[in-house]
Amino acid sequence: MSERAAVLRVKGLSAGYGPMRVLHDLDLVVHAGERLGIVGLNGHGKSTLFYAIAGLTGWQRGSILLNGVEVGRTRSQGPGRYTHEVVRQGLALIPQGDEIFHGLTVEEHLDSGAFTPRAWKERAQRKARVLEIFPPLHKLMRTPVGRLSGGERRMVSIGRGLMAEAALFLVDEPSLGLAPKIGKGVMDALMGVDLGQSAMVIAEQNVSLLEGRVDRIIGMHVGKLKGEAGASMTLHTVREL
Repeated sequence: MSERAAVLRVKGLSAGYGPMRVLHDLDLVVHAGERLGIVGLNGHGKSTLFYAIAGLTGWQRGSILLNGVEVGRTRSQGPGRYTHEVVRQGLALIPQGDEIFHGLTVEEHLDSGAFTPRAWKERAQRKARVLEIFPPLHKLMRTPVGRLSGGERRMVSIGRGLMAEAALFLVDEPSLGLAPKIGKGVMDALMGVDLGQSAMVIAEQNVSLLEGRVDRIIGMHVGKLKGEAGASMTLHTVREL
């Protein structure tokens, strides 16, 4: 993996909200074509890491390079000020839960993910690829997402992220709140995405959904990345790191 270009390079990243520090001097490198799993319990910083990369934390310091371009910044102007620039640079953040607009249709949600001019021009082809990954959405394209099941809404949320012109996909807890069979189906779909020179980082509590299927697994505990192992790592191991 070290022979491939680094899509993401994080150095000395600390971040938090108000007076609360959540991340503590993190270092992380993710390479082109790599799927990385980050595992840990709720409240230990997985989502905050993703928000920091997207520029959505309350404060942060340290370096974040996306395809060699500094996107981290040291900010005091409030969260989100530069997020649109990070997205244009190649970031697709797929948040946990139902971060969707219930009144919009499935197709409108997918179109909204084609944020950059190139992605918008290619939105028909991109939607076709999303529908190959999530066939149940074919018959739901004109349906408001508020009428969908939890699993279907998760497909829409992930599909919207896959519409982006992205070098790095950050997928936060894709199986959260789903029945085991549906959660496995969503993870199967993520494993089927052709990354090419892009990379994907998946934050998960359910380690069994990642084992044997990603290139690396790293544990996260109290705001620090705690060791690296093959995909046979268990959550018990992560807690002991």
